[in-house]
Amino acid sequence: MPKYSIIIPVYNRPDEVAELLESLTHLSCPDIEILVIEDGSSVPCEDVVKHFEGKLPVRYFSKPNSGPGQTRNYGAQRANGEYLLIWDSDILVPEGYFEALTSFLALHPVDAFGGPDRAHESFSDVQKAINYSMTSFFTTGGIRGGKKKLDTFYPRSFNMGIRREVYEQLGGFHAMRFGEDIDFSYRIVEAGYTTALIPDAFVYHKRRTDFRKFFRQVYNSGIARVNLSILHPGTLKPVHTLPALFTLAVIPFMPFMPIYALLVFVDAAIQNRSMKIGALSVVAAFTQLIGYGTGFIIAAIRRWVLKKENKDAFTANFYK
Repeated sequence: MPKYSIIIPVYNRPDEVAELLESLTHLSCPDIEILVIEDGSSVPCEDVVKHFEGKLPVRYFSKPNSGPGQTRNYGAQRANGEYLLIWDSDILVPEGYFEALTSFLALHPVDAFGGPDRAHESFSDVQKAINYSMTSFFTTGGIRGGKKKLDTFYPRSFNMGIRREVYEQLGGFHAMRFGEDIDFSYRIVEAGYTTALIPDAFVYHKRRTDFRKFFRQVYNSGIARVNLSILHPGTLKPVHTLPALFTLAVIPFMPFMPIYALLVFVDAAIQNRSMKIGALSVVAAFTQLIGYGTGFIIAAIRRWVLKKENKDAFTANFYK
């Protein structure tokens, strides 16, 4: 039995799968199996996976489209490892990842875990700006991708691990289109299982490739946050409402927005050693906050004020 079963759902991203698998060929990770699950893609990655069959212990599966959560469950049912590692297809894995994972678990045998994400030097300037926005103190308070957590850690599905028996006990991911990984993490903690952030088990996460896709992603995340607050009472924190407050304040506090933009520009430019990325990070920050805030506000009106059920308020958020 392998120690780790890596489950990678993929939808129309063969190039990303190739880069992810290539990154694994440079690692020392003998005790793994890799399951690539094609989720009804029109541009499949089967040939890509076949190219790596002699280099990696990888298996390929294809199934009708049902979304990432159900596709991860499909992979988990076919996995053999002691731990299930849930990864997105748009990551690269650095050297030392499995060493960090194994050494941490030997000392702290937690039930579920995850690691931070960073931007790789090969990423585009837009991807680096989006990564900054998703991990910066000025946008998320630094709660994503930090070195340590002051409260309970909730793993995210781009870089998540869980004991097989825990996964099976909880039934895996629910059939939600957005926020399914946070829902699963909440259920892990609510069931009394232990979690931990492993700072050195980080991955390089590409995220979105342009601001239009990024806006749609964070818009849906804002919707998901309201829905999650209803599914899991008490989980909504003040930090989750800040993008909505920012969105509502953009027009009345317009004179102060250049100050905020300047702070983001300087911080991002210093961190990335690039004025261009600094400027793009300003765009990314406003895209993230307004996109998330807009989704949050609309969901709050429909769910909290109008009292609509989730499937009635957001029919596109569920798979049939």
